Amino acid sequence: MASADTHRLEPDAPIRTRSHAIGAIGAGAIMADQHLEAYRQAGFPVVAIASRTRENAAKVAERYGIGTVHESPRDLILDPRVEIVDIAFPPDQQPELIRLALQQPHIAGILAQKPLALSLEEAIALRDEAAAAGKILSVNQNMRYDQSIRSLKQLLDRGALGEPVFAAIDMHAVPHWQTFLEQYDRLTLANMSVHHLDALRYLFGDPEEISTAGRPDPRTRFAHTDGIVASTLRFPNGVLAVSREDVWGGPRIEGYDSDFFISWRVEGTEGVARGTIGWPDGVPSTLSYASTIETDGRWVTPEWDTHWFPHAFAGVMEQLQHAIDGGEPALTVADNVRTMALVEAAYRSLDEHRAVRLDEFTL
Repeated sequence: MASADTHRLEPDAPIRTRSHAIGAIGAGAIMADQHLEAYRQAGFPVVAIASRTRENAAKVAERYGIGTVHESPRDLILDPRVEIVDIAFPPDQQPELIRLALQQPHIAGILAQKPLALSLEEAIALRDEAAAAGKILSVNQNMRYDQSIRSLKQLLDRGALGEPVFAAIDMHAVPHWQTFLEQYDRLTLANMSVHHLDALRYLFGDPEEISTAGRPDPRTRFAHTDGIVASTLRFPNGVLAVSREDVWGGPRIEGYDSDFFISWRVEGTEGVARGTIGWPDGVPSTLSYASTIETDGRWVTPEWDTHWFPHAFAGVMEQLQHAIDGGEPALTVADNVRTMALVEAAYRSLDEHRAVRLDEFTL
């Protein structure tokens, strides 16, 4: 596993419970290659699966030894054995499934994808409906469980870097745009930047304002408003943060020697931490830090073998199972509404060419 424990870091979330029956909705890449693989490795019980087509669901069921393939997502939600519904569906179809699950007495928890819905208003409504139903609704902000981001959060929480001053996330890599995104007018901010904006909230709390610039990307062959974007965030504690997303990283043609990467850096009054997100290359994320408090100013580099994809998804599902057992959920729908408000503020900034304060939104 990791040598990170020598630096008092816990890059992977502990597995405290694995006892609640999961029903998986969706059979695309995110469910088939990430969620279910993480659950297999963690020993989480997946009792049923459904998707838009039974044939696709059956293929994934055979791959993971899932005993029941339902004809439709509705049938799965009505299955009394299912305690947790894990949804990997487009955001225009997800709210209907969430609302059906909230009505079922046997459903204790729901894991939804981001964006939770196509509008902030509907996300707020889902938050309130889940609270009224007494159900735990979590949103899959999985970058919080990336090993380098988790470790960075631990360094910040124990003051190893002193007072945080500046942060940056810089992406030059190619995400897998699901085909359904071609139907929407929003692209990068809602579907890629949301990882980084949420991670910055996780690290530093809610920002006061965001200023976003962007442009359509001629390398993306369908209509969109936000292809390449850059956002500057100001936090009440004085931290200035920058998040940049270039979702092509250069020409994508045979023979072109690409240099995809996602890097991050945080500077504090007593130290600096820097790292990379390993997802574009399929390698573990990295972290190095130098601290006047902990390392006598020398750089140290903890190591681990696990990856953001798929291993972080075990932590996402584990926190929901733990919450059902009476623990505190780490990923609440109420918190995710605040991330959605930040994304909405970024779009308003892009449209109106100004800094947008988060208190412009009523949450």
